[in-house]
Amino acid sequence: MKFLKIFLLAGLLSACTHDFSETNTNENSPTNVTPDLLLSGVIRNMMNEQVNAAWGIGNIVVQHHAKIQFVNEDRYLWGEQNGIWDDVYNNYRNLQNIFATVGTDSTSPYLGVALVLKSWMFAQVTDAYGDVPYSQAGRAKQEGIYQPEYDKQEDIYTGILNDLKTANTLLAKATPALDGDILYGGGATAITKWRKLANSLRLRYLLRLSKQKDVSAEMSAIVADPVTYPVFTGNEDNAELEYLSAAPNQWPLYTARVGSFDEFRVSKTLVDRLTALGDTRLKVFGRPTQKSVAAGTPVIAGIPNGLSNADALNYNGGVQSVSRVGYTFACLVCNDIGQAPPDPAAPRALLMTYAELQFTLAEARERNMITTGDAATYYTNGITANFSYWKSIVPSQYGIDVTMPANYLTQTAVAYTGTQAEKLAKIALQKWIAYYFNGLEAWFDWRRTGMPAIVPGPSNLNDGKVPVRFIYPQKEQSLNGTNRNTAVTRQGADDLNTRPWIAK
Repeated sequence: MKFLKIFLLAGLLSACTHDFSETNTNENSPTNVTPDLLLSGVIRNMMNEQVNAAWGIGNIVVQHHAKIQFVNEDRYLWGEQNGIWDDVYNNYRNLQNIFATVGTDSTSPYLGVALVLKSWMFAQVTDAYGDVPYSQAGRAKQEGIYQPEYDKQEDIYTGILNDLKTANTLLAKATPALDGDILYGGGATAITKWRKLANSLRLRYLLRLSKQKDVSAEMSAIVADPVTYPVFTGNEDNAELEYLSAAPNQWPLYTARVGSFDEFRVSKTLVDRLTALGDTRLKVFGRPTQKSVAAGTPVIAGIPNGLSNADALNYNGGVQSVSRVGYTFACLVCNDIGQAPPDPAAPRALLMTYAELQFTLAEARERNMITTGDAATYYTNGITANFSYWKSIVPSQYGIDVTMPANYLTQTAVAYTGTQAEKLAKIALQKWIAYYFNGLEAWFDWRRTGMPAIVPGPSNLNDGKVPVRFIYPQKEQSLNGTNRNTAVTRQGADDLNTRPWIAK
């Protein structure tokens, strides 16, 4: 017994010499994460939000889609739309962790890439709401700022544009060690593409800002110097997330319920406009109605926006006479008879495309904001690029021919002719088409130009007005009420019809 006591005591003394911090470390709950893992998560989360925002509200408000039941979104009975708000601020925490990890290493590609993502994310949230937390956002953990002030939208845009310019400079001298980049694939080639994205986004936001400020000098400086400020030069530069054919990174709508998916149909506005142009992209955006297919005379037929529940369900004789959203965007079980199985890797989440850039430059040149290039060429490039883009991603098993008709560019409604107002209207229409399924961007751009026309439906619940912003999340009233109230006092009533500063 005496020997046993001595043995146990020795064991205890020996155990006391071990490092308890090592023993108590849970390797499945790391306290530090490398930038590559953080980067891939931020990209995936935010790009999925692009898809969800387009599906849930963006495609509806700009009348790419309409609804046949549960039609509140289509009637502008919106309530809270918190997806953008929550995803931006939740994912910004991980961008802050990237900034903290990189520190002052200006050669790290993660610094420049994170600045591009930060700029795009905050542009999303300020464009949707107006004044929002910006300069004090993400400072709770390190500085104890749990109730950040709401910055003026003008100041936020200044920060966004400065960060994008800085990102381009940093990425020009960054090392090629970029991993976790699920947008462009990482490495040296990807860094060049991130630079192009930074400068192309600058042009997007400068044009958006042009309603409030003269941005001609800044836009001209970018376009005139492609070596210092490279921009998109083709569809290969598109900022788009390619999905996988298997979980966990599939097209977000792939697992949608049939009922939820089928609430959304092709808008009559989209069908009428593209039909008038003989536009083959319509076959990508919508599928023939079930009734017309059964009758042997397939036709794509949309439904007007803003109908009541009863009118929407009964429109054109019922839902089998209204076109579903295109095959390319189908969910796993939302199939028509004879439809080939959907490909969950076919659709893409779009951040920005070459086509959008070309339409941006066409408008800027037409309005003499830049002197480089030719407006008609930019315009034609944008149309051609968007046709080519959809042709490249539509699965071959659907047998859809997206080839641009031979006379498409020369027909009166498309040809770059007429007065300046007519030319700008043509640019706006083609840009609206090219914005299909690109988050809320078509709405933001329409709010600036008012083109092409969006006419509220007959049963709209917003006094005949198209909404121009989201209301602030109600949780802000209790969690950050003082700063939220200051923003409302400065900006105007917290409702759907108060225009943010940039759109006034």
